[in-house]
Amino acid sequence: MVVGGGTAGWLTAGYLARTLDAQSHGGVEITLVESAQIGFLGVGEGVFPTIRKTLQRIGIDEATLVREASATFKQGARFAHWRFEPGGGQPDHYLYPFQATQEPSGPDLQHCGLSGDHVATPNHACHLDAVKLAGVLRNAATGLGVRHVVDTIDQVPLTEDGAIAAILGRASGRMTADLYVDCTGFRAQLIGHAQKSPYKSCRSALFCDSALAMQVPYERPDASIASYTISTAQEAGWTWDVGLNSRRGVGHVFSSDHTDAETAERVLRDYVGKAGDGLDIRHIKFEAGYREISWRKNCVAIGLSSGFLEPLEATDIAFTEVAAVTLGTLFPWGGEMETAARRYNDLMRRRYERALDFIKLHYCISERRDTAFWRNNVEASTIPDSLHDLLDRWRFRPPDAIDIDPNADIFTEASWRYVLYGMGYRTDLSPKADACRDFNRARPAFEDIRQQAAYAYQNLPTHRERAESAQRRGFGEG
Repeated sequence: MVVGGGTAGWLTAGYLARTLDAQSHGGVEITLVESAQIGFLGVGEGVFPTIRKTLQRIGIDEATLVREASATFKQGARFAHWRFEPGGGQPDHYLYPFQATQEPSGPDLQHCGLSGDHVATPNHACHLDAVKLAGVLRNAATGLGVRHVVDTIDQVPLTEDGAIAAILGRASGRMTADLYVDCTGFRAQLIGHAQKSPYKSCRSALFCDSALAMQVPYERPDASIASYTISTAQEAGWTWDVGLNSRRGVGHVFSSDHTDAETAERVLRDYVGKAGDGLDIRHIKFEAGYREISWRKNCVAIGLSSGFLEPLEATDIAFTEVAAVTLGTLFPWGGEMETAARRYNDLMRRRYERALDFIKLHYCISERRDTAFWRNNVEASTIPDSLHDLLDRWRFRPPDAIDIDPNADIFTEASWRYVLYGMGYRTDLSPKADACRDFNRARPAFEDIRQQAAYAYQNLPTHRERAESAQRRGFGEG
């Protein structure tokens, strides 16, 4: 039984309905219970490239996302002012594409290109309307046999050993299941309020605890749409800017220890300009952290009820994806609940720890010192020991696959490289004179990329034209 709707609830229910039915002779019965009185945040509008494969598994193709969830194409992220204080006269932005820089049989282009060459990127994820995405997921999940109950859960009684005995709905009364999935968001109604599973704060490393969000219309119907998330560093946090086909999703993430809500709202409105005049702003509070035990007895927390670091790098839906896939793999068909729970908790804890390191990386190697927020972020005491160790490894060699655990890392070595070297981190390759022995082989590859990019710029349709074409005709001809 999945308790709570939204993206996390419906993605989990749909994925399990498809996966568990395929792995069994009769499948399992999945019920999703959500309250009509409790909305969900629906702020996160960026996802990983993995979302396409996950949704295909559920039966949702990319054309459906474009038509029904206002999806546009996300090729990566643009980071502005993260390295230097604005106005310093130095180039201060970099692009982080969704593309590895090494083919199995070719030279490692980023290793050879630490001097600043950039690589074109054919891989992509999506920007989308999170509220509409939840609707798309609901339609797919119910089509796969998920039973939908609209009810408000008032009580969650426990057994003597701390397992969930039932959930008590205001209209439906007592409802029971073999396994409960808590997708109730920050409320964590089952895993937190009922079972008291502790929440480990990461606030000592990630200072941001507040966000403001706006939906900003375009000035013209034919306005261009950015094909990347724009993340702009501010005096006490950063702003996001996501382009959908009908509007932009814009917000400001900040630390309440380093600024106040009134100042943060002024920063956001200054960023948006006249387009934001008169628009409402949503205020959101959160605590960066996660539950080290997110599967307790017969209850599994997925989504915000399990943990949330911060909006940077769009890890929210990514963690929902990986949690649903992991639960599907470890599903206790034979009743081996405790064995499955131990493995699940170990994997999810390590994933949060590694994602924490990656997000902190953006802040702790910055050369900004203009405000207390940035000065505090580079203090050694705020950097996890595990990240100190990684940075020490990379003083004389770039991140490599040997540094990545595929069972724990949701970011590849290429992701680490893009942020490290986009921020100006210096890896000293001089002790290993032949470290760039592929450089001569890489020259033609870099030139080919530049030529392909120039051709694409001149001949391919604009982002808006491609998105609108996909809305009308899908991804067929034309």
